[in-house]
Amino acid sequence: MDESPPRPHRAAVVYNPVKADGPALRRLVRAESERNGWDPPDFFETTVDDLGDGVARQALAGRPDAVLVAGGDGTVRAVSEAMAGTGIPLTIIPSGTGNLLARNLRLPLESPGPMVRATFAGRTRDIDVGFAKLTRADGDTEERAFVVMGGMGLDAQMIANTSGKMKKRVGWVAYVDGAAKSLVGARPFPIIFQLPGQRMLRAQIHSVVFANCGSLPAGLELIPEASFTDGQLDIAVFQPKTPLGWLLVWRRVAWDNSVLRRFRAGRRILRLRTRDNTVRYARGAGIDVAAQGPHPVQLDGDAFGEATHLRVRVAPGALRVALPAEAAS
Repeated sequence: MDESPPRPHRAAVVYNPVKADGPALRRLVRAESERNGWDPPDFFETTVDDLGDGVARQALAGRPDAVLVAGGDGTVRAVSEAMAGTGIPLTIIPSGTGNLLARNLRLPLESPGPMVRATFAGRTRDIDVGFAKLTRADGDTEERAFVVMGGMGLDAQMIANTSGKMKKRVGWVAYVDGAAKSLVGARPFPIIFQLPGQRMLRAQIHSVVFANCGSLPAGLELIPEASFTDGQLDIAVFQPKTPLGWLLVWRRVAWDNSVLRRFRAGRRILRLRTRDNTVRYARGAGIDVAAQGPHPVQLDGDAFGEATHLRVRVAPGALRVALPAEAAS
């Protein structure tokens, strides 16, 4: 019985033409496809109206063997949303301001070459994907994915207040300006929240963050033990009550999490120190958050308007990502 010849492999590339060098990327992926005996790749550009999820679904309709995404954190988030659960490897080519997922995966950031080559000769790893269902003040709902972290409150307000022009000029440092604008007049607000299988809690907070991974630029560790392969989300509730409380929050993130935890002696100091409740940590398969009135929401650094209720869940191992063959495990 005759067997039909195997279908040639083919890649699809989704890229943000504002963040990525489109012509150079096209040449590079075409050359690597030819070198590895794959068919010529298909290319899809994001637009102002389609940040990546729509064109990624168009790409998937062509049954590619691999998908590459080049753009900022928002583009990676949108494409990951469409790719979740498909089992098709996604290659992330860092091209944006923060490149947060790439940093947490410890991917090479300097040039696209290593990651393009990883599509054809690397290995893969399955990572978790978070999903947040937002309920608006008018009752409308919307569920969107995130691969790094999302939040409600001051962190989302900071992102909304960050200038896009300044991000282009100075990169992630622009968020410092957004934070300064957001802290002026910031007020805590009441929420009720619950992790699966745990009791319901009330709190007066400035922000609640749910993280799939916890590293930020400049070596900052927002949630140092967060893992994108444990089937869990790490939750941080920020509830400083005074200006001194904000100093304690900064000490926790910039010194305790990012410096002391790296050393045995530092971890011993943290065990001996009197705990404060300016930041409360938890871990679970999701979280329900109900706020009194609408508050801003962000997912992977993109503003998603305001919501009164969030229902957040994790999809374990839902996204298969490509890694360079020599990457550390």
